[in-house]
Amino acid sequence: MSRVYFGTDGIRGKANAAPITSEIALRVGMAAGRLFTNGDYRHRVVIGKDTRLSGYMIESALVSGFTAVGMEVFQLGPMPTPAVAMLTRSLRADLGVMISASHNPYYDNGIKLFGPDGYKLSDETEERIEALMDGAIEELLAPPEKIGRARRVESARERYIEAAKRTLPRNLSFEGLRIVIDCANGAGYRVAPLALWELGAEVVPIGVDPDGRNINTECGSTAPEALCAKVREVRADIGIALDGDADRVLIADERGRLIDGDQLMAVIAESWQRRGRLAGRGIVATVMSNLGLERYIEGLGLKLARTPVGDRYVVERMRKEGYNVGGEQSGHIILSDYTTTGDGLISALQVLACVVEKGRPVSEICNRFEPLPQVLRNVRYKQTNGQPLEDEAVRRAIEAGRSKLGAAGQLVIRPSGTEPVIRVMAQGDDEKLVKNVVGEIVGALEEAAA
Repeated sequence: MSRVYFGTDGIRGKANAAPITSEIALRVGMAAGRLFTNGDYRHRVVIGKDTRLSGYMIESALVSGFTAVGMEVFQLGPMPTPAVAMLTRSLRADLGVMISASHNPYYDNGIKLFGPDGYKLSDETEERIEALMDGAIEELLAPPEKIGRARRVESARERYIEAAKRTLPRNLSFEGLRIVIDCANGAGYRVAPLALWELGAEVVPIGVDPDGRNINTECGSTAPEALCAKVREVRADIGIALDGDADRVLIADERGRLIDGDQLMAVIAESWQRRGRLAGRGIVATVMSNLGLERYIEGLGLKLARTPVGDRYVVERMRKEGYNVGGEQSGHIILSDYTTTGDGLISALQVLACVVEKGRPVSEICNRFEPLPQVLRNVRYKQTNGQPLEDEAVRRAIEAGRSKLGAAGQLVIRPSGTEPVIRVMAQGDDEKLVKNVVGEIVGALEEAAA
């Protein structure tokens, strides 16, 4: 069954246009609420959101849908995606909802659903929700005496902050560290700076003045230049950049140089291995992670298991094979001892713990390997012209590129799951060869897309 509303990461699109409309959100609430209502007790749903203007509209529609089918709604307000997943379990809710389009601009929004275990719903469950959404919606309504109620959870921030702090060794303090934290004017703008301050750090917050339209705008992990400049300006020890829903993190060292998710996974994996905490004898990463990470992990006597792009695939592999560290180069890092999804704050705390433990600059701690040359280019195409990857000349260019790179290199061609864009990534030891391979494939794609 092909899905109409759900994509690779929930439902996402431009606000006030299908599928991100009040009507569809109402149907999501009713359908998901009815699917997860199976007993005589009062069923609960937890709803969080980031700081987008359209979040009010989507939240109201969801609340109406859930209460209409008899669910009790717990509204968290602006909270990170991982906090919603955590509080879904903590509050013994049957369902969790995050209203966010993550790192996208403010005019986009999305609806992401979590089961009672805090994990994202399976494709099969999402298909069942869609079937109910397109059915006789009035049949889902609860009788008047069973209509649900909605309430605010005033302690949500404190609950999440305490959970994040408990991931660190007891009595560990960040006293003496000056930390710049860029919250992307998003979901973490309150909890992240406060958590760092409670742990003893001197905190310099930026990206903490959301106005509904400035989320991810020239700030956060997708635009880290402001963070790097601020680190240099205030002579901070470290900079931390979150994205709009705070499930991703990038780090800037004391010189204002950026450190990506691959390096952070290497730091955490090595630290956890040394302390006997690393499960699965390795980590999980996607096909986009640098080959330098793979060689470094193998040099530690560990394995790097690769998955397709997308945190859900990383989580699936981790759960199936018993890993407890995984993530993406973008900074979406999953530490399953603590979280069921990526958590920018908790990942940053683990890196800070290594900095405090070793007492050395971040530039030394967080540069564990020399990245191999890696080139990524995006090709936009018109959907009316068909799929360029089906073009014969494009196929020949891709096969030729694989042959040139050989076993020592890597080529990844993938369509975006959210926009008409094809991403072309190649990596290997020879930078000139990598650039030429990408250039030839991009040229063929652009000609096919013209």
